[in-house]
Amino acid sequence: MERRDVLKTMAIAGMAAGAAGAAAMAQSSPQTFVLVHGAWHGGWCWSRVADRLRAAGHQAFTPTQTGLGERKHLLSKDITLDTFTKDIVNLIEAEELTKIVLVGHSFGGVAISGVADAMPERIRHLVYLDSLVVEGGKSPFDGLPADVASARRKAAEESSGGLSLPAPLPSAFGVSEAKDTEWVKRRLTPHPLGAYTSTLNIKGPVGNNLPRTYIHCTNPSYAALQASRNWVKAQQGWRWAEIASGHDAMVMAPDELARMLIGVSS
Repeated sequence: MERRDVLKTMAIAGMAAGAAGAAAMAQSSPQTFVLVHGAWHGGWCWSRVADRLRAAGHQAFTPTQTGLGERKHLLSKDITLDTFTKDIVNLIEAEELTKIVLVGHSFGGVAISGVADAMPERIRHLVYLDSLVVEGGKSPFDGLPADVASARRKAAEESSGGLSLPAPLPSAFGVSEAKDTEWVKRRLTPHPLGAYTSTLNIKGPVGNNLPRTYIHCTNPSYAALQASRNWVKAQQGWRWAEIASGHDAMVMAPDELARMLIGVSS
């Protein structure tokens, strides 16, 4: 990847936390963020980052995808990637949002690719936060190591007859602090298997040639997504950033992540 495509984050990472950090965040023009969660999570996982974005004068929306979080009562075998894409498209249409910074964490990266294909005119910048990246016509299981996909299929069959994937422990996402662990564990819910086995229906390339950045959570790195990162690094037009956090950066490093998101398209 050429140097000019790399997002420089050293200055952002070095900014002071607390009041000084909030002041720095507030200096940019108001932006609109739609923050999409990953597998087993819900909109709740973005609360810390959303609070910081709003305190800095920005709009932040944190939708929960069908069958997860507070919408777990809608879990069914009919849920596909199309459902997840439509969840976000419907939010954007209902709230009449434009010039969006659309952020997808982990599995949420697949949904934002679908949204970028469906309504590119509404999007200012795409941020793939430690995301699974899936090309059109492929399923999320195609983007994971074969042994990981096989183990998840088996777990789904044994736990729910193939309806859903049971939630792993928070430590799987790099969460280690006791209070964070307790909070995340309480909130995780089974993930609809159909969202992993269905294909991503997009006509154009991943990201649809929109401005886009991949942020790698490096401490520790989530090994199952290495193939996605390698794919991104081999493409043209992507910017690259890193944050020294575990996979659930929105839980463990909300100050730094909020600053990075504000800076990514300013």
